Amino acid sequence: MSDEINIKKAKNGSQAAYKKLLDKYWDNVYAFQLKRTQNVYDTEEISIQTFARAFDKLNQYQPQYNFKTWLLTISKNIQIDLHRKKNIKTADIDANNAYQIADIEPTVEDKIITEQNLSKLLGYIKTLKPHYQEVIHLRYFKELSYKAIAEELDQPINNVKVKILRAKKLLAERIKQD
Repeated sequence: MSDEINIKKAKNGSQAAYKKLLDKYWDNVYAFQLKRTQNVYDTEEISIQTFARAFDKLNQYQPQYNFKTWLLTISKNIQIDLHRKKNIKTADIDANNAYQIADIEPTVEDKIITEQNLSKLLGYIKTLKPHYQEVIHLRYFKELSYKAIAEELDQPINNVKVKILRAKKLLAERIKQD
């Protein structure tokens, strides 16, 4: 099936079409970013963000352009943005702050606030569909890698990445609404 057909189906909400596009182009985007960042963690994060942004903006895609080129352009822009943010954070640290040691022991108030926030977060997570709850639990509470989650759920790793990304987006939307 051609990209054009998959893109049309994805625009109409077909999860299978999204999966086909992701499977077809994941390696291209990943390899492109790995050459640029030379960091597996950054490469993975940028690749996930690339597909999330591309799928969110799929209605803006113009068929006269190559889909792969469009994805790589999105990926490049995300990587540039992340690089700028890192440089700004690094520049903000001055010599005086570098030698100050913070007390990392949380106060009683901090512990109460953390418990309340965790309780709220768990409430939000429970409003998600069960399959999203499961991937959130495995990734952030059990702290499993994408690979371990894929093995436990018996699903391709790319599907797991997309599910986690969608779950995070849905969770963020629910928190913003509140």
